[in-house]
Amino acid sequence: MERRTIGAAALEVGAIGLGCMPMSWGYTTSQQRGDRSLRAVHAALDAGSTLLDTADMYGPFKNELLVGRALKERRADAFVATKCGLLMGGDTHVVANGRPGYVKRACDASLRRLQTDVIDLYQLHRADPEVPVEETWGAMAELVTAGKVRALGVCATGAPLTARRSGAPYEVTIRQLERVQQVFPVSAVQAELSVWAREALDALLPWCAARGVGFLAAMPLGNGFLTGTLTPGQGFEPDDVRARHPRFTAEMMAANQPVVAGLRRVAARHGDGVTPAQVALAWLLGRGPHVVPVPGTKREEWARENAAAAGLALTDQDEAEIERLPGARGSWD
Repeated sequence: MERRTIGAAALEVGAIGLGCMPMSWGYTTSQQRGDRSLRAVHAALDAGSTLLDTADMYGPFKNELLVGRALKERRADAFVATKCGLLMGGDTHVVANGRPGYVKRACDASLRRLQTDVIDLYQLHRADPEVPVEETWGAMAELVTAGKVRALGVCATGAPLTARRSGAPYEVTIRQLERVQQVFPVSAVQAELSVWAREALDALLPWCAARGVGFLAAMPLGNGFLTGTLTPGQGFEPDDVRARHPRFTAEMMAANQPVVAGLRRVAARHGDGVTPAQVALAWLLGRGPHVVPVPGTKREEWARENAAAAGLALTDQDEAEIERLPGARGSWD
C-alpha cells in the first residue's frame, strides 16, 4: 500500500487506516465478537493499513484493551492513535475533561491497556470549555517530552452523533487550532469527511494542507451508508448510534440513495469487484497527499476491501460525477 507522511513529526502511515471503534462501541454490540475483531486488525495490518485509531472512551476502555491484545506480537507493524479528553457520563451522554492532571493519568492508563511503551499519535477528543485549550495541549506536549507519545493530534470525530445532541462541547475550532499550534505542533487533525459530508473541504482541510498537518478523515463511509449494504427501513438495534441519527430514518435513507447510486455507477466503470465503498475512499485519497481515511469495521473481509481502495485510480470523469453528487440529507440541526 502507498505510504503517506503527515505532520511536522513526519509520521509515516498506510494511505488508508482502520477505525477500531465499531469493534467495541457505537454499533450493534450483539454482533461484536473479540475474535472476529482481532482477525480484522490483523487483516488490516497485513494489507498495509498501519494506522489503528481507537480512544479510551470507546467501550469505555474495551476498545483499547482489544487493540492491545491484537498488537501483543505485532506492535512494530502498527501506528497506534488513541484519544483522551472525552468521558461517558451515562449510556449516551458524554462530557469533556481537559484538566492537565487528568490528561496525564489518562495517557498512562491508555499505555497499559494498549500494552505499549509509546503512543504514536495522541489526540484531544474534545476541548473542555472549563479549561483553556492551551493548558490541555501543554500537558499533552509534556507527554511527548517524556517519551510516552510521539506526536499530537486534535479530533472532531462524532460531533453530529454525540456532542451536538448531548450538549457536550463541540470540536476544536480553527481558531483554537491556531492557539495550540503556538504551544506545540499539531501533527494531525481528525474530522468527518466523506462524499456525502464535505464541510471540512471549505476551511479545515486547506488549513491542514497549508501547514503540513495530516488530516484523518473520520466516518469516510458515512457510518456504513456509502457501502451500499444498508437498505431504507431496515432498522437498527437500540445500542446502535444510527438508531438515533436523523440520516438513518427510513425517509432519509431513501432520500440519500442517489449518493450510493452515483458511487455504484463509478464503481461499475472499473470492473467487477470494485465497490461503492472503495470509490468513496479513493475519492478521499484524491483530496490531498496529507489525507488518510480511517474507515471503521469489525470484519476482516471489509478491512481488506477498504485497504484495496488505495490501489483504485479514479478518472477525471469519475471525479466530475462524484462532485455532482448531493450531500447527505438529515442532520441534528
